[in-house]
Amino acid sequence: MANINEVAEAAGVSISTVSYALSGKRPVAPDTRRRIEEAVRELGYSPNAGARMLAGSRTQIFALTEPLRKDTHAPTHMAFVLATAVAARRNDYDILLLTDEQAHAGMSRVAANGLVDAILVLDVAPDDARVDLARQIVTPTVFIGIPDDNEGLICVDLDFEAAAAQAVDLLVDAGHTSIGLVGQAEAAYVKSNFPPRVRASVLARGGHRGVTVAYGTTGKKRADRAAARRTAGDLLDAGATALILHCAEEAHAAVLTELEERGLSVPGDVSVISVGASFDTTALAAAVDSIPLVPETSCDLAVELALATLGADRPEPGVRLIPPTYSPHGTIAAPPGSSTSEAAAP
Repeated sequence: MANINEVAEAAGVSISTVSYALSGKRPVAPDTRRRIEEAVRELGYSPNAGARMLAGSRTQIFALTEPLRKDTHAPTHMAFVLATAVAARRNDYDILLLTDEQAHAGMSRVAANGLVDAILVLDVAPDDARVDLARQIVTPTVFIGIPDDNEGLICVDLDFEAAAAQAVDLLVDAGHTSIGLVGQAEAAYVKSNFPPRVRASVLARGGHRGVTVAYGTTGKKRADRAAARRTAGDLLDAGATALILHCAEEAHAAVLTELEERGLSVPGDVSVISVGASFDTTALAAAVDSIPLVPETSCDLAVELALATLGADRPEPGVRLIPPTYSPHGTIAAPPGSSTSEAAAP
């Protein structure tokens, strides 16, 4: 079956012009429309989908592009898939899950065939190839995450910068002057957008508050417990009295194990707070204070925006940042030996 690229080539126009002609969402010159219609007939391009689009009816389906790769952490990613599916069903929509490792291909396919009303984009990379495609196709697209080049796009994400800054403020306000950041695996700072944002914000806020902040990754692999323990140990040896954890669940557990085996209590000896976790930090060996990334919040807003793109009052392109929420569980206290901790002692 022909695809939209072949129709565009045969008609001598761009892919976006073919989409506009089929959907009727933008005016197309009569001669151009005629060439496109001839190409559609000659190539046998998705006549049913085209007719449906011309009729203006909806499919009641959203595509969710979520590439599954060898290094994909299934529990984290599936939490977002489930949250999106629940939000869609609440609005009488189903989800067509696109798991092509080359995410651009699946997204292009559903857009070309008019199979869905809108596309939701997960696992957003800094230089995501789906950005250019989103600008070309007529199918509305909402990114759950923020690519570096986000001009003209609708994006939803936690305000990671604000969350990181809040974590630093909580620790500094408790009296800590030396803070360690246990970061993600090394690859995350290349493949993902938010880890660099958290790191930059922690370092900047620490400088603004006049405290020392040291940083380390959790190795080359996502679930490298040994690397997480080494990083935490190095930060503690360098004088950190508080740790900010922005890493995988396995790394969180490994850091707590390192503290336990060093005979350090939380928060008596070391304060700990987690930033951007999409898992339940209360299920760890110690219920860790958290400024979480809640999949339901991001996905609910993304589905709401996708629905809005189908109406008369379409949302303007731009980044929608979700304010962070602090969940205290008693793992932040004054550092040992400080005047604050002595004043709080019975």
